[in-house]
Amino acid sequence: MTDQGKAPHAGVEEPKKARISSAGEGRFVAIVPSGHAQVITSNGNDLGAATPMELLLIAVGTCTAIDVESILGKKREKVTDYKIEVHGDRREEYPKSFTKIYVKHILRGHHLSEEAVKRAIELSDEKYCSVAATLRPTAEIISSYVIEEEPAA
Repeated sequence: MTDQGKAPHAGVEEPKKARISSAGEGRFVAIVPSGHAQVITSNGNDLGAATPMELLLIAVGTCTAIDVESILGKKREKVTDYKIEVHGDRREEYPKSFTKIYVKHILRGHHLSEEAVKRAIELSDEKYCSVAATLRPTAEIISSYVIEEEPAA
């Protein structure tokens, strides 16, 4: 496959691209379309950078967190702390893709509505989160949540 270097058609903006360069010793530097840099490693024991599979877990967790936080804000739910824990099961054989991804939402707030939290997670998972939609054909995404009451001041 080659890139012919063709200019885009008049009036058509060139697509934004991520660019990845080798930094040696199994490390890569990626520049995302918005211009931010991310160091990535091929070695899971390299504590200085994430692996591509770890980035997938971060991506799905962050994508759904953005949705849920936005939806709950619009419902005027008073969330004071929000964390996501994500892990996954992978195939034993190559390609060692995720078969299941577990997303646990941990919310703290003042009198949070369990129904609102449940619905926000469902909307993210089924409608809004593009990362989950991309992964879903090959990986089952299993969401759960915990609601913690913020103590009165």
